[in-house]
Amino acid sequence: MALTPGGFEDYDPRARDVPAWAPEEFGAHIGEEIGVSDWIEVTQEAVDAFAVSTHDVNFVHVNPERTRAETPLPGTIAHGFYTLSLLSQFGYQVMPAVKGATLGLNYGVDAVRMITPVPVGSRVRGRLALATAERRGETGFVVGYDVIVEIEGQEVANGGRPALKARWLTHASLGA
Repeated sequence: MALTPGGFEDYDPRARDVPAWAPEEFGAHIGEEIGVSDWIEVTQEAVDAFAVSTHDVNFVHVNPERTRAETPLPGTIAHGFYTLSLLSQFGYQVMPAVKGATLGLNYGVDAVRMITPVPVGSRVRGRLALATAERRGETGFVVGYDVIVEIEGQEVANGGRPALKARWLTHASLGA
């Protein structure tokens, strides 16, 4: 990894250690769960950084004492959009690479529902199922994933409610 001028190590998602499928292979896996990510801890530091970067400093995200005093919540919660933003990390871990792709980008998110607040200090993970896969022109390939974000101890398989559900669309640019 190279160090950027801002001091970050950059990351090339094309170098991920995941299976690589040709575009025509995706169709055989529609409806299948393709993976479950590792757990990610939701820290106050990360939520505070998100609050600053998005200008959303609602006290339920950044002030644990006030949140406990003025709401029924036991402490601060992550922003719904913070939880949504973790889809990239979940996807890097489990989404198959597209053979022949020179670039992969987010294409959109459909039907997002933020169902259960995510308490700061909890851990979350993503469950991804392949929902759609279609060619777009000569060099485009759009893949849709049904994503469920679970809170540790409240897993959906055990009767828990998800933190978030969404249909996430990705776009791969295929080499000529």
